[in-house]
Amino acid sequence: MSGILDLLNSDLGKTLISGASKQFGEDEGKTTSALSTALPLILGAMKNNASTSEGASGLLSALGDSKHSGGILDNLGSVLGGSGVDEDVLSDGAGILSHVFNGKEENVAQAVSKSSGIDLSSAMNILKVAGPLVMGALGKETREQDVSDENGIGNLLSGMLGGESSSQQSLVNQLLDADGDGSVIDDVAGMLLGGSSKDKSGLGGMLGGLFGK
Repeated sequence: MSGILDLLNSDLGKTLISGASKQFGEDEGKTTSALSTALPLILGAMKNNASTSEGASGLLSALGDSKHSGGILDNLGSVLGGSGVDEDVLSDGAGILSHVFNGKEENVAQAVSKSSGIDLSSAMNILKVAGPLVMGALGKETREQDVSDENGIGNLLSGMLGGESSSQQSLVNQLLDADGDGSVIDDVAGMLLGGSSKDKSGLGGMLGGLFGK
């Protein structure tokens, strides 16, 4: 299966990058960098939350919602087309981010901004689009693999993160523990920059399988 950077070169990936960069007024290269950072951070936070029975049950319940069935993957052009981003998607994304990052999504946006070179507002908007995208991918996989319990969702999340699981958990935990003074966020941004050329397994492979031709 192709990796996340290969995914972003696929037809759907090109739609995602082009649409997001136009909607948020950012360079396509920086948008690609932001997305390749945002997706695994969101997934890592979901895995962190799903490590408890309550968290796993909550995630499975959310994935059972029809809006997280994977339909967003087929309608990305309309979500990011026209004169503005679909407000329902942004609203859903804001809710997802608030839940998975426990109110610290601003720290995550700062790290994405610093590591990709996009402004903070664009970083937050890209995260808001990426949240429903990850939920849609997860929702599609849970249906196809008939995932219905704590172990199943944990294994699915671990598989999607692949070899990046422990490193992404570390980055997520640091961002959630950051006190807002910027120093930890700078450190995390530096680690994200250093990890931009990692192997193409894990999340990239899973998403490549979902989106690739």
